[in-house]
Parts: sequence; structure tokens; C-alpha cells
Amino acid sequence: MSLKKKFFLFLDLAMIVGLILFDQYTKQQAVIYLKDKPAYNLINGILELNYAAFGMLPNQKVFFVFVAIVILFVIGYVLTKVPDQKKYTILHFLFSLIVAGSIGNMIDRVRYDYVVDFIYFVRINFPIFNVADIYATVSAIVLLFLLLFVYKEKDLYFISFKQKRYRELK
Repeated sequence: MSLKKKFFLFLDLAMIVGLILFDQYTKQQAVIYLKDKPAYNLINGILELNYAAFGMLPNQKVFFVFVAIVILFVIGYVLTKVPDQKKYTILHFLFSLIVAGSIGNMIDRVRYDYVVDFIYFVRINFPIFNVADIYATVSAIVLLFLLLFVYKEKDLYFISFKQKRYRELK
């Protein structure tokens, strides 16, 4: 593994840790300042902070942790395979955001059996969400856009287990 690749992976790990810490900090603040209190309006009629404990499929902690671990291993594998070229740098960032979002919500599920949510768009009645949800959702949308409109099949040869065939496309 090249020095540049190790540096990218170190940056990925540092970013993931920083993002998780920020997510957990915001959730801690939500519990302290929003739990059992009325919603706090940031933009009247549009955006408010409102504590909610979201527990989808209660008593399925093991399932959620298992799925999160599988996702983490798959993304970890892909991150080690992403080439060092500049055009792939954004993938490191996006995959790190997805990992941080997954781990942030997994921590909540393990710790509380639910996920702490607190950001609410009143105007469109969008479900209450949290910072980890923003990481995962926005990065997944950007990743989908890149895969559909920017990267071509030959650009993504490194993801395939059949790398020999994709190397021929280069």
C-alpha cells in the first residue's frame, strides 16, 4: 500500500471520528436542552428543533448492528481499493460521511435502543432527523448522482471482484 493511500485512509479515519463526535455532541445537547420541552423555533413556521426518540423495529438491536457492521466492512473494503487519483478523492469524503452516519446512529441504538432525532422541517412536515441522518442521506444522494452521471464503468473497476476484466477497459 502506497504512502499516499495510507494518508488518505488516515484522513478518512480522522474525518469519521470527528464527524461521529460532532453527531454525538449534537444529540447530547438535544437530550439536555430539548427533551421534555416544547419545540425551539429556529425559523418560524419552517425549521425547529424538537426532540424525538425514533425506534424503528423495537427489540431488533442485533439486526441493526449487524447491518451496520456489514455496511462498514463493505465501505472499508471499497475505501482500501479507491485509487489515489484526484478524481476519486470525493469518494473518500462521501464514504466517510456514510460510515460516520451509520456509526452515529448505531451508537444510539446500542446505547438507548432508539435514535435521538431533533431537526424538524415544519413547512413540509418532513420526519424529524439528526446530524447522522444528514451525513448518510446527503452523501448517498451525491454518490448516486456521481455514479449515474459522472463516473463511467471503467472508472469504477476497483470496486469489482472481477478486476481483470475491468483493467482491460482502461
